Amino acid sequence: MSGGQPETKIGRKGIAVAALLLTASALALLRPAPAFSQETELRGEVSESAILADQQRKARQLRAQGSLDQTPPATAAAQDSAPTIYQPASPGAVPDDDQTAGATDSIFDQPQATDDPLADTTKPAKPRRPSTAAQRAQDAKTDTKANTKTADKKKAKKKAGEATDSTTTAATAPTGDKADAAAAEDDGSNRRAVTIDSVDKQKLDPGQERTGSIDGQKVKPEEDPFAAPGVKVGTFVFRPTLEQGFTATSNADSSSTGKSAVLSETALRFTATSDWRENSALITGYGQFRNTVSGEKINDAQGRIEGQLNVDLDNELRAIAKLGYEAAPESASSPDAIAGVTSQPLRQTVDGSLGLEKSAGKMRYALTGAVSHDFYGDANLSNGTTVSQKDRNNTLYTATLRTGYEISPALTPFAEVEVGRRVYDQRLDTDGFERSSKRLGARAGVELDMGEKLSGEFSVGWLREALDDSRLPAIAGPSINADLKWSPERGTIIGLTGKTDVETTTTAGESGDILYSGRLTGERQIRSNLTANSALGLDWRDYTGSDGHDLILSAEAGLTWWLNRYAGLTTRVRTEKLTSNLPGRDYTANSVYLGLKVQR
Repeated sequence: MSGGQPETKIGRKGIAVAALLLTASALALLRPAPAFSQETELRGEVSESAILADQQRKARQLRAQGSLDQTPPATAAAQDSAPTIYQPASPGAVPDDDQTAGATDSIFDQPQATDDPLADTTKPAKPRRPSTAAQRAQDAKTDTKANTKTADKKKAKKKAGEATDSTTTAATAPTGDKADAAAAEDDGSNRRAVTIDSVDKQKLDPGQERTGSIDGQKVKPEEDPFAAPGVKVGTFVFRPTLEQGFTATSNADSSSTGKSAVLSETALRFTATSDWRENSALITGYGQFRNTVSGEKINDAQGRIEGQLNVDLDNELRAIAKLGYEAAPESASSPDAIAGVTSQPLRQTVDGSLGLEKSAGKMRYALTGAVSHDFYGDANLSNGTTVSQKDRNNTLYTATLRTGYEISPALTPFAEVEVGRRVYDQRLDTDGFERSSKRLGARAGVELDMGEKLSGEFSVGWLREALDDSRLPAIAGPSINADLKWSPERGTIIGLTGKTDVETTTTAGESGDILYSGRLTGERQIRSNLTANSALGLDWRDYTGSDGHDLILSAEAGLTWWLNRYAGLTTRVRTEKLTSNLPGRDYTANSVYLGLKVQR
């Protein structure tokens, strides 16, 4: 028991001593003391431009202070009458002027004392001296050289400062600004930091601007708001058109003995355009059906379908392939029309061609081979018998070589030569004549390509087809071909087409004739939903071996009023007149048509 009491007293004394030490430490920490991070040395290297800028700033401050001391009396009186500066009620709320009187905003000013008791006031440790005498001697030489250079620099700076003080304020202000900028550039820590959104404010590359909202924007109107939109079928865009109407005509079959009638006409037309990345294809077709509602009995049908494929090959070489089929009854106004029949024989044609086009500098070359086969059905006579027309079946083979020179992209003159052979399925016809023949032609013309304004070609030349039978004269005459489109203004298209055909015959003692066909068409978009069209036709048929000829004149005008994009009303009037110096061929036909057109 007696041994435990001394230990308790000693423990209590230790606790008291520890409490006393803690109290003394707290008082020492709470005592205010000035905190200087440095005494005489700077934190880091100072450039010469910064020192010069600091001296110039001090000079400007001194001159500004001198100008304030020389204030005019009026200004001094105004200052005396100035209101008293606000003094706070609590002393110490605003720092006294004497606390900042010594500050000159110079980089050489001593740091201001702070009341922070935790500030580090210890001096930085000096570097340790070298341990060897040789090293100390080398360091002494280096310090001597450095002190000499520093003294020279200070003298130069002093002279520069005196020269600067002798200049005017207007001259020193820009110099000081430039020096400040140079000092900021030398000191990497004073460079302005890049803002977070500086990249967003940079100008974007062309084509990368953000697309604006479509809300409230004006929609660009369509060039043709009533054009057929088409239906996508595989890789083709299919645009069908169906037209149904009635025709009142004064001559139902366009013959010298024709009578009036009211006919129901149905026409189906379509185009299919490829949607390929390379090359292109186009398919077109039509079919027309006529039936008598009242008057002369007419029941016939005709149509054609044709396809074209364009393939771009290597070395500026292009291939063009065409294939077509056509079926139509023999026209009652044809020289080979058969009298006394209930229906004219059906004529069918299968044709195709393959062409190669080559561009070599400004030269243009084209070689085209074509085949056309015509075959006829039997003619049904009014007495119930039939007449075979197989002796009229024939095939025409032709090859055409064209050479052109591109004067400009819009004008290319050309010359072409055509050779061919017509072969009949039967070497001799029913009258014993050999109808096969040799074909030769030459033409010269020009191609035009002025965009939508004017495009197409026009050529003239000579065409001759000599029959194998020496008793029959050769069919020969001028050749005229044209296919031009001209748009004098937007919404107006003027077209001119012309061609020269050799028509053969099986009439005994006759070779055939040359038919020249020309057509001038016009289309005008009066309004977006109202289109007007017109056509003028001129045909001239010259019979070989005689002075016989036919002249056919025609005129047509029509309107189409679109109710919406898919349906419209159409009407047209037409007149046609044939005048011939041969007996029994003259006729006149007038007609009026009204119908409904539907497209997709």
